[in-house]
Amino acid sequence: MVAAWKTAGLTYNKYLAIAARVVRRSLKDQPRLAAERRGQMELKFAKWENGKQGDMKQLSTQGQ
Repeated sequence: MVAAWKTAGLTYNKYLAIAARVVRRSLKDQPRLAAERRGQMELKFAKWENGKQGDMKQLSTQGQ
């Protein structure tokens, strides 16, 4: 039996992200705000050469 998320053409990670977003939006105001803050992410990248860190680059932003 194929999972519903797979038949819909979603990856498991995308399915989990959608489910988490739905749960967060169903909460009351205070718990919803706290849950949304926990759901934000920040991803940075820096290339290291000769033992020294290069410039930090922002790779992703939370735009949902």
